[in-house]
Amino acid sequence: MTPLSSSSSQSYVKDPRNDGVEIYVNGAFFPREEAKVSIFDAGFVLGDGVWEGIRLIKGKLLAIDEHIDRLFEGARSIQLDIGFDKEGLVAEIWKCLRHNKMEDGVHIRMMISRGLKSTPNQDPRFIVGGATIVIVAEWKQPNPELKATGLKLMTSTIRCSTPDVFDLRLNSHSRLNFIQALIQAINMGADEALMLDDRGFVASCNSTNFFIFRGDELWTSDGLTCFNGITRKKAIKVWKDAGFTVREAPFTLSEVYSADEAFVTGTLGGITPVASIDGRPIGAGKPGPKTAKMTDLYQAFIEG
Repeated sequence: MTPLSSSSSQSYVKDPRNDGVEIYVNGAFFPREEAKVSIFDAGFVLGDGVWEGIRLIKGKLLAIDEHIDRLFEGARSIQLDIGFDKEGLVAEIWKCLRHNKMEDGVHIRMMISRGLKSTPNQDPRFIVGGATIVIVAEWKQPNPELKATGLKLMTSTIRCSTPDVFDLRLNSHSRLNFIQALIQAINMGADEALMLDDRGFVASCNSTNFFIFRGDELWTSDGLTCFNGITRKKAIKVWKDAGFTVREAPFTLSEVYSADEAFVTGTLGGITPVASIDGRPIGAGKPGPKTAKMTDLYQAFIEG
């Protein structure tokens, strides 16, 4: 099988079974090429909605309570009525998985927009129906080549926003600033963008959370302007539980360049090593032993 976009932190191995997957749209199922939403949908018109990425591993929805809590918190913050309670929404996910006969190795993208509008504008009072709910479940495995080589990052000129500008804890459909940061990185020959906060401290990447090792200490940002990453929380937990120190505090690019190792976290990729940043090798310039240990700890945690 061939990895798709093999240099991306979101790369995965192509699985021919996905050609026959049917997509959930508002309770009904459609072949991939027939699954559609209206051009008047608030999600299409201006990214008015929230989403979650969830993994199915050996018949278990990984950290499902945390994912659903995050989804509902985001929906409440924008006054979006999903139309289901938490248990009902999880039941719809299982409905989609059972319809497609899925039991393991699946990545689920649940997308919820405010719904159909009478005209394409910003005002939420022009909604004419309930929320639009789309569930895309696919067999996806992270690209193993990337785990072996590590990512190349580039520091973007685009900053992560503070909550008074846009709260990154909100898993919003609107991602244009992160796409711009990623385009900068791609144009400079990197795989993903490293992003700073408004103070100039390291915050996160454009689609993942960022960590470094200095000695046995695991460093990550203070969390003020980074994604509310569930995998990030798990990485912090397993390193602490193993008896090591985790430092959640501001740090600079200078400290990153002198790190022993670095990695990023995300729902699909789990733990993905970083080999270089801004053309500078991190440590030995390849995945190192501490990142390997973190990967083993995280894997044991999710399979336990």
